Amino acid sequence: MRVTAPPSRADILVALGTAALVTVYAILILWIETENPAPVLVLIAAGAAAAVAARYFGLTARVGRVFAENERLMNGTAVVAVLAITAAFMSDHFPLLMIATVLLYLTACLGLTIQFGYTGVLNFAGAAFFGVGCYTAAVLTHHSPLPHLLILVIGGLMAAFIGSLLLLPVLRTRGHYAAVVTIAFGLLFKTFLEVNDTLGGAQGLRVKGMNLFGIAFNDNMEIAGIEISFYVKYVLLALALLCFAFTVTRRLERSWIGLNLDAVRLDETAAACFGINIPRWKITAFTVGNFLAGTSGALFAMMLGFIAPTNFTFGDSLILVSIIILGGLGNPWGAALATAIVIILPEKLQIIQEYRFLLYALTVILILRFRPAGLVPRAVRAYLPGWRPQ
Repeated sequence: MRVTAPPSRADILVALGTAALVTVYAILILWIETENPAPVLVLIAAGAAAAVAARYFGLTARVGRVFAENERLMNGTAVVAVLAITAAFMSDHFPLLMIATVLLYLTACLGLTIQFGYTGVLNFAGAAFFGVGCYTAAVLTHHSPLPHLLILVIGGLMAAFIGSLLLLPVLRTRGHYAAVVTIAFGLLFKTFLEVNDTLGGAQGLRVKGMNLFGIAFNDNMEIAGIEISFYVKYVLLALALLCFAFTVTRRLERSWIGLNLDAVRLDETAAACFGINIPRWKITAFTVGNFLAGTSGALFAMMLGFIAPTNFTFGDSLILVSIIILGGLGNPWGAALATAIVIILPEKLQIIQEYRFLLYALTVILILRFRPAGLVPRAVRAYLPGWRPQ
C-alpha cells in the first residue's frame, strides 16, 4: 500500500487556473451565434489540440490528481463554473436553455450510470422514463393543486413505479435479452402516447411553468435595470437537482451498496456464490435510476412548456446511452463532459443537425473501437483514504 502526498498549493492553483480556462472556453462556444460553422470548428479544433498538449505534457494527470485528492474543491469548482457561465448569458434565452438542458440530461444520465455503469443493467428506454416524468408533470400541473416541487418528486416516483412493471422480465433475462425488453418498452411507450387522446395523442400536451413558493419561473426578472432571462431560474433549479443526483450517485458508488452493485456487474454467478442477493441490487439500481430520470423529465417539461411523443423516441434513448458510453461507463464526471458535447455541439453546428444520429452512432463505434473505457475512464475503487494501486 502506498500513501500519496497531498497536492501542493502550486498544484491547486494550476488546477483552478485550468478550470477557469475551460469555463472561458465553454462561454466562447456558447457565445458564437452564426450560420457559418467555421468559427465553431476552429474552437473545437483548438480545444482538441489543447487537450492533447495538456495530456502530452502531463498537465491532465496533474490536474486530475489535484481534483481526485480534493473532491470538495472539484465539486465547488464545477458549481462555480456553471454559475459563471449562467451569469455570462443571464439575458440571453437560447444559451441558458442549452445549459439547463445539459444539466437535466446529465441528471437522467446519472440514473443510467447507476443502472448501466455500476450494476450492468441494460436500459435502452431512458427516454421513455424521462417522458413518464414529463407527462406526469403535464397532467398534475393542469389537474391538481399540488405544489410544483412535489410534482417533481411524483414524476420520479411515477417513473420508478412504471419501471417496476419491467422488473420481472429484466430480472429473468441477461445481457442483450434484457436490452430487448427495455427497447420494446420504449417503443410501446411512444405508441401508447400517440394513440391516447387523454394524454394529447400525437399532438402532445401543454405544461404549466414551474411555480416555486409563489415565484413564477416563466416570468423574466429585472435587476438594477437589467432584464434577466426566466431561464436563469430553471438553470439554478436544474443545478440544485443535479447536485442532489450527483451526491446520491457518488454516495451509492462509495458505499457497501456500490460494492454489491459492482460485484453484480462483474460476475453475477460469483456474486451469488458469495451470498449477494442479485435481484435486490438490480431492483435497487433500476428503481433509483428511473427515479432520477423521471424527476429531471418533470422539470424539463415545465421548462419547455410543451411535450409530444416525438420527444421520447428510441433514438432519444440511444442519445442517452451514447452519452454514457462516450463519457466512460460508471464515471459521473465523464458523463458530464459527454452530455455537454452531445447536446451543445449539434446545436452550434446546424449543418450536422440532420445527421446527428449518424454522428452519434459513428462516435460510439469509434469509442468502442479505440477507447472502450470512454473519454474519462472510471478510476479504480479506493477502499482506504489515500490508497492508490502501485
